[in-house]
Amino acid sequence: MKKIISAVIAAACAISLLPFSALADEEHELSAHSAIVLCADTGDVLFEKNADERMLIASITKIMTAIVAIENADLNDKIVIKPEWSAIEGSSMYANPGQSYTVRELLYGMMLNSGNDAAAALACTLCGDEISFAEKMNEKARELGLEDTSFRNPHGLDDEGHYSTARDMARLTAYCMENDTFKSIVSANCAIIKGVTYYNHNRLLREYEGCIGVKTGYTVSAGRTLVSCAERGGMRLICVTLSAPDDWNDHKYLLDKAFSENRIVSYSADSFKLSLDVASAAASAAEAVPENEIKLLIGVGDDVDVKLEAPRVLFAGGIEGEKVGSLSIFINGSLAAQEDLVYTKDVKVDPAQRLTPYERIFRIFDTAIRPYYIEGEAK
Repeated sequence: MKKIISAVIAAACAISLLPFSALADEEHELSAHSAIVLCADTGDVLFEKNADERMLIASITKIMTAIVAIENADLNDKIVIKPEWSAIEGSSMYANPGQSYTVRELLYGMMLNSGNDAAAALACTLCGDEISFAEKMNEKARELGLEDTSFRNPHGLDDEGHYSTARDMARLTAYCMENDTFKSIVSANCAIIKGVTYYNHNRLLREYEGCIGVKTGYTVSAGRTLVSCAERGGMRLICVTLSAPDDWNDHKYLLDKAFSENRIVSYSADSFKLSLDVASAAASAAEAVPENEIKLLIGVGDDVDVKLEAPRVLFAGGIEGEKVGSLSIFINGSLAAQEDLVYTKDVKVDPAQRLTPYERIFRIFDTAIRPYYIEGEAK
């Protein structure tokens, strides 16, 4: 008969997960009208201020333009620049009319130098015109559940029906940063295209430790808009500010605050292994791991308890991937996540190698006085 027991592991960190004040403190007076800090790993919101207010977003629009182009075009396809694309107002990569550029080159010109000409070239080539491409952008927004977002063009020039929110832009960016091509482009400090060197307008790539993207924006009506992504200690954060005169310092302050007050813990097959004693098979132990990875954001003052439920001693074989127990994570006494524990490989019972009654009794007695062996720590 299986005896189910629970093993409790305690861990401690530092303050609570409650969002810090939206009104800033003596360290920094937040300039942004709208802002949010989102943990891309878990979806937790660490800070928000007017995060659901629909606003003009300027060139951070190009985050959506880029992912739609990446997902719907061959990056090596060539596009010949038309004069009307080069003549578009606002920031530009100064693509030469009549010259051929690859989709990849235009993406770099659009995301690093904020080229409106590159955005127009991509949109009109992929969908025939900017309006049709904007419809494609809106389809992607609906697919991602961005309910407060509407696009009218691929570059972000002011339009009454062109808007988004800090929350929607953060969620969009979290999705985009999972794409390796997108990430490699927005994290580049510079790119050389047709002999011209383009430097990324995003100063945080050079000024903020761990910054890996993503996009700046500005129009007179929208003000300064900025989306950044930074990664430290296995935790990836996304910060969005809209209408923020002091956006560089806003981001540094918000990201520093979030990194200092939170961390990620994960329980996966790579970081968490449970050794189970076997009483009736040739093998003396079997290994179990979480079936799926658990990732949780915890504050530095939160209490984390890990509860294991599994047979203390196995009396029969098992099949790789078969459930053998469960792993439950409690934060401040409340259940935060639960996952099945499964065998990492088959536990075979060989009739030719059965243990004698004495060996079984000895193994049971031996395991009864020893705790579970857990390989690795939750990170």
